[in-house]
Amino acid sequence: MRDHTKLRAFQLADDVAVLIYRATKGFPKSEIYGLTSQMRRAAVSVPSNIVEGCARESEAEYLRFLEVAFASARELHYQFSLAERLGYTEEQDVLECDSKMTETEKVLSALIRSIRREPAVL
Repeated sequence: MRDHTKLRAFQLADDVAVLIYRATKGFPKSEIYGLTSQMRRAAVSVPSNIVEGCARESEAEYLRFLEVAFASARELHYQFSLAERLGYTEEQDVLECDSKMTETEKVLSALIRSIRREPAVL
């Protein structure tokens, strides 16, 4: 079993989840079941899938959950850009969230690539 708390990807994803909850607090009430909910679910999905993958025994399952986490990170990044274009975000949130989301995606992508390169143990 792997310790998710030692992964930089998890730490970044966890930070992003907190930032997204804070950023969406000020979204219009009409979006509570729309974009606010979608963004929060995607934001929580990233670290949650990293944690679940770390709890899996097989390398293949671990990799699969990291790939799901990466897909959720990309989904969230799109949703955040949509919220920005709709005028729902504050400038400070945009600067902080966007850079943290980009860093999370890069670190998670590098982790996935490194696992794919590892030779299988026989």
